[in-house]
Parts: sequence; C-alpha cells; structure tokens
Amino acid sequence: MEAADPAVDSAVTSGSDSGATEDSTMTGERTGTEDGGPGDSAPKAKKPRSFWKELPILIGIALVLALLIKTFLVQAFSIPSDSMQNTLQQGDRVLVDKLTPWFGSEPERGEVVVFHDPDNWLAGEPTADPNAVQTFLSWIGLMPSAEEKDLIKRVIGVGGDTVSCEGTGPLKVNGKALNEADYVYAGNTPCSQDDQGGQFSVKVPKGFIWVMGDHRQNSRDSRYNQSDKNHGMVPVDEVVGRAIVKAWPINRWGTLPEPDTFSQVGLDDQSSASAALTVAPTGLALVGVVPVALWRRRKIAVAETR
Repeated sequence: MEAADPAVDSAVTSGSDSGATEDSTMTGERTGTEDGGPGDSAPKAKKPRSFWKELPILIGIALVLALLIKTFLVQAFSIPSDSMQNTLQQGDRVLVDKLTPWFGSEPERGEVVVFHDPDNWLAGEPTADPNAVQTFLSWIGLMPSAEEKDLIKRVIGVGGDTVSCEGTGPLKVNGKALNEADYVYAGNTPCSQDDQGGQFSVKVPKGFIWVMGDHRQNSRDSRYNQSDKNHGMVPVDEVVGRAIVKAWPINRWGTLPEPDTFSQVGLDDQSSASAALTVAPTGLALVGVVPVALWRRRKIAVAETR
C-alpha cells in the first residue's frame, strides 16, 4: 500500500480529535489568517473621520430634530404684552405642548393656550422685524416665533358652556361663580364695567372656546372681539397648544397648572372626557408595550426549554 500523505493524516486527525464541524474548521482558518499567516486578505480598518468632517452631519441631525420637536412636540413662545399678568410677564418665554392635540385632546377650562389670531384681533399692534438669524432660529424652534400672529390667553369656557359677567363679578360658568383670586391681576375685578364688552352672557358653540386674559382690565380678549366673524370665540382648530412651562428667565421658571376653581363640582363632566383624551398618548404607549413584553417573555421561555 502507498504511504498516507502526512499532511492529510495530520489534518484529518486534528479534525477528529477536536470533534470540529465545518464551522469550527473555517474558524480555525480565519484565525490563521488573522495571525498573519499566508493568504491574509482581511481588509484594513477604516480610518475614522475627523471631527471637522463629522461636524456638519451632526449639525444637520440636530437641526432636523429641532424642527421635528417644534412641529410635533414643543415650541417656545415669547410673551409680547401684559395681558396675562401676573401669571406671565412681558418678555417671559413659555414652552407650549403641541403633542396632545394630535391625539384628539381639546383645550380645557383654566388652561393657558396659544392660538393663531382668529380674525384680526392684533390689528394695529406693532409687528416684529427679526433679522435673518432670528428668523432661522424661530423656524427651527430654537427661538420664540417672531413673525407668527399668535395670542396667549386663559380658557374660560369650552363648547356648550354659558359664560357670563355682571357688574364687577364674579365671572360665572354655567351659573357657577369662579374664585379667580389665584390668577387674576391684583387690583383687577373679574368683570369690567364698560359698554364695549365687559358685561356679557354668551353661549360657547361646539368646536370653540372663550378666552380671557388674567389682567382683566388690560386684555383685548374674547369680550372685546364679539363683533368679529366668530363673535369673540376662538375655533379649537386655531389653538397651537397648551402653555405648560415658564422657561425663561430662570428666576421665573415654573409650571402653568389648571386652577382649582375650574375643578369645582357642578361645572359639568366635560372635563373628565377631556382628561381621558389627554392621557391618550400614555394609553397608546402602554398598549404598544404589552405585546412586546409578552413576546419577549415567550421567547425567553422557549430558549430555556431547549
């Protein structure tokens, strides 16, 4: 018989002794090439990009994220007047929640909301003249909007409510008197005694809200726009979102919660329906998480039985 080739015997013996499969043999061959043996064809590691080459990409990503946040989540606004004193001062910056309206949530009584000018309420008001940098930063949401004609007021009545004011007050919603001492400007009366709109009784249509400033004697709000096409009402579709935080200046940082007077018994049960819509994002998130959690538990269980 012919003598066996030593090289072949060596390869076969090595494979039999270790019980290696085809995969392990291939692994051994890769190890050999990685050690620098003959036939080494491993690609060389790519040299990382310099910081200056990556910087434009990072800036681009940051701008896209800022634009998405401004469009769908939160936007900054600057307070242009004293109509919401002392809750908000002229020059304050507030952050407005724009997410919950995407889930069907509508403004609730007591909330401070930003809305587009419904019918030339800002006629005669001075307009801002931002430079190019300010315009760009406003567009991506890093600075308060300077060109949009927006207003900020407190929601007093929602669709279906009757809001009325007689004498100096109190202001009433569906016949219930509101205790507004927590937010109405010190020295102001809840109602204004004049013949231009300070005395009123209105029924708010569905899909609209009635808004008033906290500085009652220095706010051109729903009361003084009853001659417009919406009779002083603000369409819900024109609401940008709810102001949730005073973000600037730092010494005035704070949240903007709904006053307790709007939670009193007897106004009606519309607030509970609105609250259910407000928590919709959380509910949807939980619904989405549960199937994933169950799938992962099942996968782990199957793996442990193998």
